[in-house]
Amino acid sequence: MEKQNYNHLTRTFQRLSRFGHLSAIAGWDMFTNMPPNGSTARGEALAELSVLQHQILTDKKIATLLQAAVQEDLNDVERANLREMTRQYQEAILLPASLVEEKSLVGTRCEHGWRTQRPANDWQGFSANLKEVVRVSREEAKLRAEAKGKSPYDALLDIYEPGMSSAKLDVLFGDLRTWLPELLQQVVDKQAKESVIAPVGPFATHDQRELGLETMKLLGFDFNSGRLDVSAHPFCGGVPEDVRITTRYDETDLVSALFGVIHETGHARYEQNLPREWLGQPVALARSTAIHESQSLFFEMQLGRSKEFLKLLLPMVTARFGKQPAFETANFIAVNQRVERGFIRVDADEVSYPAHVVLRYEIERALIDGEIEVEDIPALWDEKMQHWLGLSTKDNFRNGCMQDIHWTDGAFGYFPSYTLGAMYAAQLFNAAKLALPQLESDIAEGNFTALFNWLRQNIWQHGSRFTTSELITNATGEDLNPLYFRKHLEARYL
Repeated sequence: MEKQNYNHLTRTFQRLSRFGHLSAIAGWDMFTNMPPNGSTARGEALAELSVLQHQILTDKKIATLLQAAVQEDLNDVERANLREMTRQYQEAILLPASLVEEKSLVGTRCEHGWRTQRPANDWQGFSANLKEVVRVSREEAKLRAEAKGKSPYDALLDIYEPGMSSAKLDVLFGDLRTWLPELLQQVVDKQAKESVIAPVGPFATHDQRELGLETMKLLGFDFNSGRLDVSAHPFCGGVPEDVRITTRYDETDLVSALFGVIHETGHARYEQNLPREWLGQPVALARSTAIHESQSLFFEMQLGRSKEFLKLLLPMVTARFGKQPAFETANFIAVNQRVERGFIRVDADEVSYPAHVVLRYEIERALIDGEIEVEDIPALWDEKMQHWLGLSTKDNFRNGCMQDIHWTDGAFGYFPSYTLGAMYAAQLFNAAKLALPQLESDIAEGNFTALFNWLRQNIWQHGSRFTTSELITNATGEDLNPLYFRKHLEARYL
């Protein structure tokens, strides 16, 4: 039987992918290079593009083609592609084009305002824009929830992490609550007895950038298919053939930008190694946001903060910034494995990091489900920060509820991906160690060939061919098991 209907669909999704490519690069430019006065016009152009993509995807012919293609003689990969096409279509038809356009416009306006409002600690200005984003996001969540028979928040969570629910998250995060606060306290107490010398700057931006590029090269980043730039909030964007990663520099702090680059390089390596033979099709996309975060946290935390990798990094650091007491080997490792309760999520160590995520998850779920309003966020944030980390963010909006970019464009449901990703990363690294007995000595020698081949074979090359559960079970022998994350933290820090 000919695959006439399926082939017609692949051509349509290839076209959608090309529009997505343009949207991704225009979005990257908006965050990195665009002059402030370009914001409105760029926002309107991106909104127009999102409406065009929505119209193509929700055309009545697509439903007919999807139904007919099910009957055709497809191989396993094509069946998986058809499943992902159907998922994209079913998500898209739940929203009218007018809402897609409005979400894009209010998101661009909120993000653009946030760039100046955050440094100015201007909660009033920011919250006015955020209210519009929340209004539109609730409208979207309501439409999705009614169609899916889920809570509004779960209907949004499903976009980022198919198959995940707040009921499952409550179990996973509930388990964290039983042991993480005590572990955090034990580690902080243990490290309080150890004297650590902080690196003394300034660390020139140019030299930090060169160190970042050298580290990306060490980690196998393909510079013919991507680049490093600066933005207000680090991210990885673009497309597999042209991956754009960003960081931000602070001349008093060497570690933040460097590990931001390592984190984003993990995202980038995943993108650069997605199956090229299926590019342009939904099956070639990354599996989910939690799997994406598992790759960045695999690079940043599992690999990047290991003693072996830090010893490898140290000569690169001293070559750029000279020798100082902070750069003695044992001290350099201690600096980069330091656990401290801090305000900023992207700078948090891996022990305190889940607290930042659970806090945001609880607030955004209540916000989307209509249990709280935007005005309630600062007080709730302060209360949860005090509970988890013993820190107050009262009137400190800049380092509290305004620090992240995710809510500005309505990405409600994304935050849980970070801690799910940390759990997946620990489980994957454990499986890699079992499969590669020489792994620690390989890392110490700067030889990542076997490790990256293992990631390529088990995660990268599969794109969205398998469900998240199938992917992780194939790679590690079991579905998500948070025990590996706990064991990793205890082994490294206690």
